[in-house]
Amino acid sequence: MREKILPHSLYRNTNGWKSNMATVKNKSKTVFFCNECGFESPKWVGQCPACKAWNTMVEERISNPAAKSTKAALTKGDLEISRLKDISLEEENKTSTGMKELDRVLGGGVVSGSLTLVGGDPGIGKSTLLLQLCRLMGNKGKKILYISGEESLKQIKLRAERIGDFSDSVELMCETSLTVIEEVIKERKPEVVIIDSIQTMFLEEVTSAPGSVSQVRESTGVLMRIAKGFNVSVFIVGHVTKEGTVAGPRVLEHMVDTVLYFEGDRHASYRILRGVKNRFGSTNEIGVFEMRKEGLVEVANPSELMLEGRPLDASGCIVTCSMEGTRPILVEIQALVSRTNFGIPRRQAQGTDYNRLNLLMAVLEKRVGISLGDCDAYLNIAGGIKVTEPAIDLGIVLAVVSSFRNKAIAADTIAFGEVGLSGEVRSISQMEARVKEAAKLGFKTCIVPASGKAALKDIKDIRILYVQNVTDAISAAFDA
Repeated sequence: MREKILPHSLYRNTNGWKSNMATVKNKSKTVFFCNECGFESPKWVGQCPACKAWNTMVEERISNPAAKSTKAALTKGDLEISRLKDISLEEENKTSTGMKELDRVLGGGVVSGSLTLVGGDPGIGKSTLLLQLCRLMGNKGKKILYISGEESLKQIKLRAERIGDFSDSVELMCETSLTVIEEVIKERKPEVVIIDSIQTMFLEEVTSAPGSVSQVRESTGVLMRIAKGFNVSVFIVGHVTKEGTVAGPRVLEHMVDTVLYFEGDRHASYRILRGVKNRFGSTNEIGVFEMRKEGLVEVANPSELMLEGRPLDASGCIVTCSMEGTRPILVEIQALVSRTNFGIPRRQAQGTDYNRLNLLMAVLEKRVGISLGDCDAYLNIAGGIKVTEPAIDLGIVLAVVSSFRNKAIAADTIAFGEVGLSGEVRSISQMEARVKEAAKLGFKTCIVPASGKAALKDIKDIRILYVQNVTDAISAAFDA
């Protein structure tokens, strides 16, 4: 009896049901990717289920990889299996970049064979930072290869002349084909490679256009193999979406060893480099830079920069402390509360979570009895820095009350602590480091949670007021 193959995954013959997948496993298939977040879907949808963006799904054709190479590896018997107790731990060899702020974010320096992703808004200073990295490491004798897919050699030269003198060990190349780039790296054998940017690179084996989800994913895979295989430190520049995340598939951030984000308003003078992933050091560390004509300059004391020019006798202002990794940073919270001219009050927050402002104002109404239902409220973290740590809750509460009462808080007073829904002021981490930073910058009074009394018993340089709840904190702030 002749078998008839049906267009389904199973078909029936004289021996029963058989799979029809073997006849199509080597054919290419069509999938849809989201341009914003990289979500993969077997069919087109109007709204991405992951990031909720509209009309971002694009169609791409993907070829199924053949299983021959895997079978060949299994038959050769060259698979290496090690026991856990036989693996020796050796400290990673980290090379200083010459910039202390960058070394802090990287966890001490550049690790050989690492793959680092640097993301940020256009014009924020990603290429400038990496070009300064090339200059400093090149002056130490490191062999650097800077590969640009967006700028010409003359454009890079113009930026380099503003930064300073470069050594002969820094080489430039304009190329977008990763096949050519891999051959150049094999021939030149650099120690550090800069790819600017990953969205311009392409592989000939992938049929989609450069910058697509498939190209970004496969190109990053090739660069990871180059970094690990040739023991080369590779830095990748990545563009970001309107939400602030790196454009391309989410797996891109999982593949690399370190993810750095450049933050800050490009119209302002300072920049913040934040580490959100680091396999060789702690995460959530930040480095602060100031953009000048000659490039990015390190800021040794970010707290002084954030508090520069703050008003001393204005209502609605108070200083609080946020921990960025292991570094305490003092920031000024500004609040403006006024009667609304419309039926629905307006609430707006800049630099922190808008929903957190609404929650804390509800706590003030319920637990303290301050009527804010008919008031507009505007909150700003001065300097443009973004702070989401719960430790600034107490500062937000006191700033709102100060603006509502139109009564200023003493300029040498600082407050920090997490506020709960019951109005209690809860303990926060690393209180001693925060208080010492405040004392170093000349603050005389510190309002902190009462649960931190044991950790701060040895502090003598600053007056500490311990509070149990929001009512106690308000009394302490205006009576201090």
